[in-house]
Amino acid sequence: MNRIVLVRRGEDAEVHEPAGTVRVPAADLPAFVAEREAGPDPVRWVWDDTTRWYPALLASGVRIARCTDLRLCHAILRRSPSVDQGLLAAADTAGWDALQPVTAVDPGLFPLEDPADRLDPPAEHERQQAALAESAERGRLALLLAAESSGALVAAEMTHTGLPWRADVHDRLLAELLGPRPPAGQRPAVLERLAGELRTALGAPGLNPDSPADLLRALRGAGLPVPDTRSWTLEQIDHPAMPPLLEYRKLSRLLTANGWAWLDAWVREGRFRSWFVPGGVVTGRWASNGGGALSMPVQVRPAAIADEGWRFVVADVAQLEPRVLAGMSRDTAMAAAARGTDLYQGIVAAGVVATRAEAKVGMLGALYGATRGESGRMMPRLTQRYPHAIGLVEEAARAGERGEVVRTLLGRGSPVPGAAWSDGPADLGEAPDDEDGGSRQDRDRQRRSWGRFTRNFVVQGTAAEWALCWLADLRNRLWELGEGELHERPHLVFFLHDEVVVHTPGHLASEVGEAVRQAAASAGRLLFGEFPVDFPLDVDVVRSWADAG
Repeated sequence: MNRIVLVRRGEDAEVHEPAGTVRVPAADLPAFVAEREAGPDPVRWVWDDTTRWYPALLASGVRIARCTDLRLCHAILRRSPSVDQGLLAAADTAGWDALQPVTAVDPGLFPLEDPADRLDPPAEHERQQAALAESAERGRLALLLAAESSGALVAAEMTHTGLPWRADVHDRLLAELLGPRPPAGQRPAVLERLAGELRTALGAPGLNPDSPADLLRALRGAGLPVPDTRSWTLEQIDHPAMPPLLEYRKLSRLLTANGWAWLDAWVREGRFRSWFVPGGVVTGRWASNGGGALSMPVQVRPAAIADEGWRFVVADVAQLEPRVLAGMSRDTAMAAAARGTDLYQGIVAAGVVATRAEAKVGMLGALYGATRGESGRMMPRLTQRYPHAIGLVEEAARAGERGEVVRTLLGRGSPVPGAAWSDGPADLGEAPDDEDGGSRQDRDRQRRSWGRFTRNFVVQGTAAEWALCWLADLRNRLWELGEGELHERPHLVFFLHDEVVVHTPGHLASEVGEAVRQAAASAGRLLFGEFPVDFPLDVDVVRSWADAG
C-alpha cells in the first residue's frame, strides 16, 4: 500500500510519495487526491490531522478510503504502556501533544496561523512507525491506530453530509410544548404560565425561577428546608409548588439546549451539522463540539426525517460493555449468557439471580464500582459464576488504586493518576491513628475513586474500540452499496457509543441493515477472534429517527 504524506507549505501542499516529493497548489490538491484514489494501488493518506484536510476535500467531492491521522495516533501512542516513549521524543513532541482539532473550515484549504504548521509530519510518521514496530503489542496497536484514523474520516463525513432535519417540524414541536415563538428576551407562554403558578404556590410574586439563588430563597421562605435546588432534591418534596417547578425545569432545559436559538444556529438547508470529535474522551469515546449532537433529547427527534424516497436505518447493540467484558476476559459462561439473547435475562436463566433487574444492577455495579447496597449484594453470585469477567475488572480497580496505568484490549492507556499516590501506598480501609489521619483518609478515598475509574476504563475503552471497528467496516460496506458521490449513497449521519444512524435510499434499506449486522460481527472477530461472544443488534428502518424502537 502506498503511504502518501501531505504537508502544508504556504499556499501549496508538499506531497511525499514513495517515488519522491512534489509540490501541489492547494487549488489542485482535490484533483490530485482523486486521481491517486482512482489509481490501481491502494493509498493511505498520512496527514497531521483529519479535521485540517478532509473537510475541504469533501467539499470538492473527493472521498478517500483510508488515512493515518497523526494527531490522534500520537495521542494513543503517548499514553500506551506498550510503547517506548523514547522513540516518540523530538523537538516538536510537545507541539503534537498540544495539537487540537479544528471545528471550522476557512474558505481556503489551509487556515492562517495554524500551530500544525510548526510540526513535521514526515518525521512524526517515522517516529510513530518505529514506536509501533518495537512494541510488544504491535498488532493490536496497529489495529487501534487504523480504526481511530478511520473514525476521523467517518466524523468528517457525518459533518459534511449532515443529519436530515426538518426546521418546520422542530418549530411545531417547540410550539406544542412551549407555545408560539416569543419575542427575543421573553419567555414562551407555557413557561410564563408555569412561572406564575410557581410564584403563587410559593407566595413569591417577584420570583425569577431561572435564578437558583432566588428560587432557593423562595423555597425556604415557604417553609421548605431544602439544602439546594437540584432536581433530585426537589423530587422528594410533597408541596403544590413542585409539579409546576419540575415541569418548568424540564421545558426550560429543552428551550436552552434545543429551542429556537439552537434551530437558528445549527440547522441549515435541511441539515443539522455538528462536529464530532473522535477520541474526545480519555476512554476513546467520541465527543461533539456544537449543537449537543450526542445528547439529542427525544422531544425533538421527530424533526429528524429522512429525505423523500430515503430512510433511516437505526441500529444499536444491547449490553455492549458486558459483552465486551465477556470477550476480553474470555469468560465462556458470561458469553454463553449473552449468546443470541438479552444478556441480563441470560444471567437469570443461568440461575445466578432471580430477576433481570437484579442482573442489571449487579452487572452495572461490577462495571462501575458500585459494590455496596443492592449491587454489592449481587457481586458474590456474579463472581462465583463469572470469575474471569469479574476478576478482570477487580484487578483493574486494584491497579488503579496502586497508581498504575491500565490498558484497553488494543492498547489505549489510562491517564496517569494525580498526586494522591505521591506518598506511597496506603492501607486502604485502615483507620488513621496519627495527626495526618484526615489527609490519609482523603488519599484513600481518592485512590478508591481512581480504582473505580480504571475498573470501567478497561471495559468502556475496549467497547469504544469495538465500536470504531464497527464504524470502519460499515463505512466501507456502505460505500460499496451505492453509486455517485457520498451524499448519493448510503452514508452514516449519526453515531453515539453503541448506536448508528444511516441515511439510505429506500430501496437499499434492507441491504444496509444486513451491512450493519455484518460489520458488527466483523468487529467482534477483529477484537476477540473466534471466542464465542456475539453482538446482536436491534435494527429499525424508519422515516423519522423518533420512530426507531
